[in-house]
Amino acid sequence: MERVFHEDTLLTGTGADCVARALFDVARDLPLICPHGHTDPAWFATDAPFADPAALLVTPDHYITRMFASQRMRLEDFGVERADGRGSAPDPRDIWRRFAEHYYLFRGTPTRLWLDITFDRLFGLTRPLSASTADESFDLISERLVSPEFRPRALFVRFNIEVLATTDGALDPLSHHRALADGSWSGRIVPTYRPDQITDPDHEDFAAGLKGLAEITGEDTGTWAGYLEAHRIRRAFFRELGATATDHGVPDAATADLAPGDAAALYDRVRRDRAEPGDAALFRAQMLTEMARMSAEDGMVMQIHPGALRNHNRKVFAAYGRDRGFDIPTRAEFTRSLAPLLNAVGDAPGLKIVLFTLDESVYARELAPLAGAWPCLTLGPAWWFHDSVEGMRRFREQTTETAGIYNTAGFNDDTRAFPSVPARHEVARRVDCAYLAGLVADHRLREDEAFEMIAELTTGLARRTYRL
Repeated sequence: MERVFHEDTLLTGTGADCVARALFDVARDLPLICPHGHTDPAWFATDAPFADPAALLVTPDHYITRMFASQRMRLEDFGVERADGRGSAPDPRDIWRRFAEHYYLFRGTPTRLWLDITFDRLFGLTRPLSASTADESFDLISERLVSPEFRPRALFVRFNIEVLATTDGALDPLSHHRALADGSWSGRIVPTYRPDQITDPDHEDFAAGLKGLAEITGEDTGTWAGYLEAHRIRRAFFRELGATATDHGVPDAATADLAPGDAAALYDRVRRDRAEPGDAALFRAQMLTEMARMSAEDGMVMQIHPGALRNHNRKVFAAYGRDRGFDIPTRAEFTRSLAPLLNAVGDAPGLKIVLFTLDESVYARELAPLAGAWPCLTLGPAWWFHDSVEGMRRFREQTTETAGIYNTAGFNDDTRAFPSVPARHEVARRVDCAYLAGLVADHRLREDEAFEMIAELTTGLARRTYRL
């Protein structure tokens, strides 16, 4: 007779590997839910063949280029364009050869794992990538890429993607999303509202962004009320094209709840470039609360990605622009930082906020307790530098005991590298299967519960969290 509490609970169990494999047999074939990523919607709108292996797999992936930069290699040698347009683009084969010659640098990293899975599953490489196999692999992948089966839409279907969200600036005309909405293709690709340019006074294009916001919405962004209404108009436009979420990349999780008059005065100072010390940070904090208010009104899921000091290498930023691998994690604090927002709108029935962190020390101390108490809060998966085997294990171990898994958002791949999407999901599913199998082996879970939970971790949680 089965008992509610097993006598072997917390004692070393046996058969975890068999349970993990059985769980993975279920998880591997479930569709991919991709609620947060950075793939280019133009790929799917035009369905043009990918250019070459280097342009697809090396040049756009800052996980790869940052490693080479750390070894004193020049980014332009890997196809990264200079902001001033100087220099000629290297031959793609030369980029690939250089990449293959230095592929050993990625040993032990998640990048190596994702790439090896991609090389094996997608392109059918039979020999490890190295200097000696560079030309062979380049030719094989190039041959694959010109075939219809490797066009973006065909890969979308092959990858078994149910829905894929891109990340788009607030002023983006979303022309490719509009093209995709014509009904000629059944793949579901939705935009995500990312307003950082027009909510961060420290952004180099903040002033230009406010002007563009006025032009695109017809609102007077010279006033606080007009500025907020312009955000509402843009959010509605994104929703018309399928968006269910917003995304906010902020230096920290600080929020504020100023009186309307004080908020208007603050906005007037930052838009006129008359900001006082601390005004930029205070404005970002106020705008997180304003975005939460709007999410409570319109139902868009709010994602907060704090804790990265962006463009740490100013010379690289000046030479190559944003997103070149020099965003570095910083310490994070959530409990006090989120209190103004949560006490203002945290109980609103329609509000859903997904929290991410680059500071693992807050998992057990702050994030799990917050998500385990506030109904509007959900924990995003291990993110960016922690999107790794060890990082995902640490996330589960430090958050589950307080928040459970049902206060987490499942998995999202957060990638610009489209071919790596299934590889990233596979790694996450394998890690989660092993984690749940360990709980079964310890008799902290029944097997039937583990099978229910793996379905949630792979598809159910992401669907519900992001209202997909």
